[in-house]
Amino acid sequence: MPDAIGHGGSSKPSDGLEAAFPRYCYADIVETQHLLVTKGIGLERLRLVLGTSMGGMQTWMWGEMYPDFMDGLVPIASQPIAISGRNWMIRRILIEAIRHDPDWNNGNYDKNPTHWIYTAPLNGLMLDSPVSLQQKAQSREAGDALYREMVDDASKHDANDQLYNIEAVMDYNPAELDKIKAKLLAINFADDQINPPELDVVQPAIERIPGARFVLIPASNKTHGHHTYFQAALWKQHLAKFMNSLPLM
Repeated sequence: MPDAIGHGGSSKPSDGLEAAFPRYCYADIVETQHLLVTKGIGLERLRLVLGTSMGGMQTWMWGEMYPDFMDGLVPIASQPIAISGRNWMIRRILIEAIRHDPDWNNGNYDKNPTHWIYTAPLNGLMLDSPVSLQQKAQSREAGDALYREMVDDASKHDANDQLYNIEAVMDYNPAELDKIKAKLLAINFADDQINPPELDVVQPAIERIPGARFVLIPASNKTHGHHTYFQAALWKQHLAKFMNSLPLM
């Protein structure tokens, strides 16, 4: 499970370069991870490429960019469409909140800006389901407490790291799905507000890929919207069946 550029232990603006850190996009992340497993580890082929959310989006890209490199692809909680509509507008709000933070100083700051953190919970509200959020915040007081927790969590993240991460999506546009050769299983969730099934994006894309399948996990009191990908018990049986269907090594 490699850390992508800008995440975890991989290189990111907060390591020291801040605004001088090179801009990166999803294609850069996929390319560097491909270099890691080929030049770094020495693998010639992968059994499976699986990703959730941002990783799910990049899984579609893996299939297009390196069609002969893997047996299977499992993008989870993603859609094979360029960022647009509400998804992009939310990202734009988060971007502008950072860029207009009075302490941001074009990314050249000594102390992490903190004004932008008060809008950051917007993203968290979109990641969970309305039912789950209602259960967590059944009163105004509980809602305020949850909001404060989300603001506190945002304050622990570097503003430039967040900005680079959000803007990296701008090159995402898996328009060459016909290049995909690997078997593919896409898994999404009916109450995912980030990738709403009402957009009817995934099924038409699946039909362009021979043998591909799409599973939409229905909403329930056990699902958590976009973050249902953390609830592996709800989708692992589909992954197991898919893995068993891959050709023998």
